[in-house]
Amino acid sequence: MSHWAQLEERGIIWGMKFLLRVYLICGRRILQIFLYPVVSYYWLINRTGRQASRDYLRRVAAILPDYPLRGSALDSYVHFVSFANAIIDKLAVWSGKSTLQDIDCYGREAFIAQLGQGRGALLLGSHLGNIEVMRAIASMRTDITVNVLVHTKHAPKFNALLNRHAISNRVNLMQVTSTNAATAMLLQDKIEAGELVVIAADRTPVGGLDRASRAQFLGDPAWFPQGPFILAALLKCPVYTLFCLKHQHRQTIYFDWFSDGIILPRKHREAALQQYIQQYADRLQHYCLKAPLQWFNFYDFWQHGDD
Repeated sequence: MSHWAQLEERGIIWGMKFLLRVYLICGRRILQIFLYPVVSYYWLINRTGRQASRDYLRRVAAILPDYPLRGSALDSYVHFVSFANAIIDKLAVWSGKSTLQDIDCYGREAFIAQLGQGRGALLLGSHLGNIEVMRAIASMRTDITVNVLVHTKHAPKFNALLNRHAISNRVNLMQVTSTNAATAMLLQDKIEAGELVVIAADRTPVGGLDRASRAQFLGDPAWFPQGPFILAALLKCPVYTLFCLKHQHRQTIYFDWFSDGIILPRKHREAALQQYIQQYADRLQHYCLKAPLQWFNFYDFWQHGDD
């Protein structure tokens, strides 16, 4: 079975440059004219994505019987259209057309108070909603810098593209395929300087499942990466979850406390890791059920054939 990293789009930098230029020149309505044919074509040719979407939506329907979608082919298409609209929302944040005044925040005061103590924090993100709203987070205070760990080799090009148009250049994309001692030391310096580190915790490592654990998620065990939680233990810093969902045409950020500091005792390391990962999976499920069409992992997340 193909790993999710092998399903990444080709020509993504060229595509994002094109979409961003159309958005800046013509606005959202004109951009949607370009997006819908593209997403329709992508939905038709992407059998793996369609199957993954339908599987996910069926799981949601089993937990939320009153939810209007049941995992049909049409429901899957609606899911893909939601993804297309999320791309436009990302462009709005990148270009500075979406600011903190357009965003509702929950847990902001406690989070700002934490930053006021002089140390940074680790934020556990996901592929739910619009995590690119972190560009607006950088505007909460003049001294906030956000470092986002990504697996894509395009990170430097993305930095250049986004910072060229963004109102704030205090968001850095850092390519990290695996966490080693040098990476941990670099990030520790950033935490000590009061900066934020953001990492998605809902995709398995690029290197395979050796550093992944099963956790119950939407009715069945699914693989989650250990890396974000091991990194948090190395950084010895407060940990929050970060989710941003769209409700009634407004983005809503949820800052939730996760831990004052993740501790992995040597004798009970695996058990402690499992507990933290399940805690995160429960949190992710809670927010997925708030906005089911906004979770965008279009691959076999439960890996049915990989037991």
